[in-house]
Amino acid sequence: MRIGDGLFWVIRALWVQRVRTLLTIIGFAIGIAAMVLLSSLGEGLRLYVLEEFTQFGSHIIAVTPGKTETFGMSGILNTTRPMTLEDAEALTRLSGVEEVVPVVMGTAQVRAVGRNRYTNVAGVGPRADKAWGLDVAQGTFLPAEDLNRARAFAVLGSTLKAELFGNNNPLGQFVHVGGNRFRVVGVMHSKGDFLGTDLDDMIYIPAIKGLQLFNRESLMEVDIFYSPSSTAATMSRRVRDLLVKRHGFEDFTLITQDQMLKTMDNILQILKYAGAGLGAISLLVGGVGITTILMITVTERTGEVGLIRALGGTRAQVRNLFLGEAVVLGLIGGLAGLLAIVVILVCLRLLVPGLPIGFEPAIILGALLLSMLIGLVAGVRPALNATRLSPIDALRAE
Repeated sequence: MRIGDGLFWVIRALWVQRVRTLLTIIGFAIGIAAMVLLSSLGEGLRLYVLEEFTQFGSHIIAVTPGKTETFGMSGILNTTRPMTLEDAEALTRLSGVEEVVPVVMGTAQVRAVGRNRYTNVAGVGPRADKAWGLDVAQGTFLPAEDLNRARAFAVLGSTLKAELFGNNNPLGQFVHVGGNRFRVVGVMHSKGDFLGTDLDDMIYIPAIKGLQLFNRESLMEVDIFYSPSSTAATMSRRVRDLLVKRHGFEDFTLITQDQMLKTMDNILQILKYAGAGLGAISLLVGGVGITTILMITVTERTGEVGLIRALGGTRAQVRNLFLGEAVVLGLIGGLAGLLAIVVILVCLRLLVPGLPIGFEPAIILGALLLSMLIGLVAGVRPALNATRLSPIDALRAE
């Protein structure tokens, strides 16, 4: 049997049973669409989170106070001691360190010229703008002065400035944060969000004032930005040695950005492939449908199979014809699913422009190949049943 004749036989068989064919194609299309869409959303989320974490640079170590240790069967000891501004100052003198940002965060009511709003307050060091890649639109950032004797100056995010002062110039004006008064010395350019926190709706004050405002003894975190010529392991060792020397023992936790990114990437990769797995389940359901339909088809077309065998067709040719039907069903269903995905993604781009979607050609090709493979596997049993039919018995049944 020539390839063209076999292909014609497959297409005609699918057309004759077009209702069943259409239902099977729809099942495959839904599976493919779910698989590609869920994996694309997972990949988009992964890229979005990684981009968010690296927007301030990629050579960062965060030091937080407190360390939990386990001592055999005796239980858990949680040691929490203050991380001070003196610690942050000492860290600036380490070799390889470019910037050190002491951080204390909270929420407070900010009032000015008869307006007020609750917003995020960031107590930071004078170099936070350089370290975090923030740009000043008006005035200056917090001046460089003794961290423990910093004056009550404040810098407004662009959104907060607009809410409190509108189009008026806020420089030199006073704002009340909680029960404390600060003089505005600068306004920041718009920066956007960082993991759900609006950096534009924020007020920046000196770290010492943040500690006093929130009645804290310890900084929440110290961010260390180090030179790209140094490695994370080397800098972690230097930071650990210095702080152990100052505190007497390791009562703090070091988190490198490499560790954080690796952990986040692993979690998000699992989520992405889990989404693709859910779509693959739909494909398996479609495969069961193909098996069922082809089993029924073999029963209904025993005379046709018998005629092919009577005309000299071999068992292998009969098997290949039924396998061809299954593969073509999987292929058409896969292409229909990809077309549906294009339509869905175009609609999502128009309706939700900010939705992170990461298109991976490998996932698309893999989904298409998987649909064909499932179709092929689903067609094995019906094809083998067809080859077992005796041409005489098949013709007699007809």
